[in-house]
Amino acid sequence: MILYPAIDLKDGQAVRLLKGEMDKATVFNDNPAAQAMEFVDAGCEWLHLVDLNGAFEGEPVNAAPVEAILERTKTPAQLGGGIRDMATIERWLSKGLARVILGTVAVENPALVHEAARTFPGQVAVGIDARDGRVATKGWAKETDVMVTDLARSFEDAGVAAIIYTDINRDGAMQGPNVEATAALARAVSIPVIASGGVSSLNDLRALRDCGAPLNGAISGRALYDGAIDLKEALEILSA
Repeated sequence: MILYPAIDLKDGQAVRLLKGEMDKATVFNDNPAAQAMEFVDAGCEWLHLVDLNGAFEGEPVNAAPVEAILERTKTPAQLGGGIRDMATIERWLSKGLARVILGTVAVENPALVHEAARTFPGQVAVGIDARDGRVATKGWAKETDVMVTDLARSFEDAGVAAIIYTDINRDGAMQGPNVEATAALARAVSIPVIASGGVSSLNDLRALRDCGAPLNGAISGRALYDGAIDLKEALEILSA
């Protein structure tokens, strides 16, 4: 399994939200590129970037810090937030981003996901964020009646590189991930699934690793910044 350290960007800074609430942001680093290098120097093989402002605005907002990260390191990075058309997808991939994450448009314009995955094989992931099994969009501000598994299965043959599944109620709350729901999703589809939301201890990582489902990896943010998860140990656990 791969550990994806999260760098969530709000107003140019690396922050973490509590359960997706923009007014409950904690700033952890005002230099996101330096933060990225800390993760890379520690041995992380991927970076997980989120343009929080972009998710709400519907277009990229934190382009400058993302570009600074891409200029500093060749470690592959995936980015979500405000990516809702082919032009934006093409622009980001041309700047060296390894993978774009499509969230809101996966619900509102699934044809775009199919087109993007076909045009850029291996470089398009779908972000599925949910409360109580139902998908939420527009920076988690809008809840839908779409069920997580139904949405994931609709992309089975699209060539999507990964599904990033986030339980919103667990995100930033340091209460542990929803292992059961994540494992169930991974069993329901052939697309690689990445766990996100609530990963707050080494035991959480062990639980995901040993859940019996073929998870691709896990995303962690606040716990890495707070020191609740020792990065070196985390990498060792997931590589075991």
